[in-house]
Amino acid sequence: MMKRFIPYLFIFLGMAVNAQEDSLETLTFRDFLILVKENHPIVKQANLLTETGAAKLLKARGGFDPKIEVDFDQKVFKETEYYNLLNATFKIPTWYGIDLKAQFEDDDGYYLNPQNTVPENGLYTAGISASLGQGLWINDRMTTLRQAKIYSRQAEADLQIAVNTVLYQASITYFEWLQAYKKTKLYERFLENSQVRFRGIKSSALAGDKPLIDTTEATISVQSRALNLREAQLDYLKSKLELSNFLWVGNNIPVELQDGIFPQDDLDLIIDEVLNTTGFDLQNFQLEEHPKIRSLNYKIEALQLERQLKANSLLPVIDLNYNFITSEADNLDSFYTQNYKAGLRFKMPLFLRKERGDLKLAKLKVQNSEFDFANSKLELQNKLKAVTTELQVLKEQNELAADLVNNYETMLYAEERKYQVGESSIFLINTRELKLIDSQLKKIEITNKYYKAKANLFKTLVTDPDSI
Repeated sequence: MMKRFIPYLFIFLGMAVNAQEDSLETLTFRDFLILVKENHPIVKQANLLTETGAAKLLKARGGFDPKIEVDFDQKVFKETEYYNLLNATFKIPTWYGIDLKAQFEDDDGYYLNPQNTVPENGLYTAGISASLGQGLWINDRMTTLRQAKIYSRQAEADLQIAVNTVLYQASITYFEWLQAYKKTKLYERFLENSQVRFRGIKSSALAGDKPLIDTTEATISVQSRALNLREAQLDYLKSKLELSNFLWVGNNIPVELQDGIFPQDDLDLIIDEVLNTTGFDLQNFQLEEHPKIRSLNYKIEALQLERQLKANSLLPVIDLNYNFITSEADNLDSFYTQNYKAGLRFKMPLFLRKERGDLKLAKLKVQNSEFDFANSKLELQNKLKAVTTELQVLKEQNELAADLVNNYETMLYAEERKYQVGESSIFLINTRELKLIDSQLKKIEITNKYYKAKANLFKTLVTDPDSI
């Protein structure tokens, strides 16, 4: 119910905010990713990979469909019926290079070729055709079906990678939106503080308790905070527009993020759960189960099938067919071994240059994919090490940044107390406040980097999007 409700929230919330300005809504990180996963066009496009794989598999299975063939040929000239040739065939392909075939032949006419002469009730044939050389153990239809099954499994892995990439990009955009929001709220708070300080100093100066020059210093502080706030608001507006690129509903309808909707402020407690990175252990991680590695493995399997098919083409073509013949299809005892139709076809190039060249190219494709597999596996392993190291460092930096903010807040509070008793100046207060603002901005940026590193781990692991 929540999944269906949230998309329409963006459409109508603008009117609700105008009616009640104090009404605020939070677009949580989890709900945002659910929206992206269910409605983003690129995610829907990625889902076509599995449908394409299923369609290819269906097409490949068609190579083993039984077939009915009817061939009728007639010639009449100057009221003379030269010939009527009817040939109906029912064929069942099998997995190996053997086809089962049943045939009915009925021919007549004034100028009928003697070899086409059949009994009055027609001629029935039942038999097999087999490839005893090239095409016996592996052929085009067998290879196509096997590859289609492999491509179907590969499409599932590629789908997971594609959807994961979109969710990663959406997560990064959400974190940028959250960072811009935090900076805007920070400057709003310090602008309000500077305005309160200005009013207090102005009253004290008019009463003669403080020098008038302090009002100028306080005014500069207010103007500086207002300038910083306007810049932060501009960045916040840009981040909202960037986030709107990922918001879609229904049948590819884009949605713009309305005023009055804000990001989830603190993600520390839920980000691992949402991105399904909780308890990740690099030492116990199975690289072979990674979607990219599985996709490359499937690619190698498909190329190896192609190599086997090309190797099979070095064999000679030996096609044999043998059919029992009878004019009484309803009597199985009428199929005698002495009544038959048989044939043999042999073909083989003398130098096999084309076939050997195709086989060499197929082997090179396999080798190229194996090199890519080995390189991708090493890159993935090293990237996971780098991401886990980065996360550990950023976690420590975040803790240090929080301590730094607390210390600067203590220093600012002490400076304000000293100013009240005449032992400090507004210049020193502003200096302390600037240090505090810088430390808080630094903490916001480090937290943002930490969230991005979590998203990078999510992308590197290619976590199953169904878990969101």
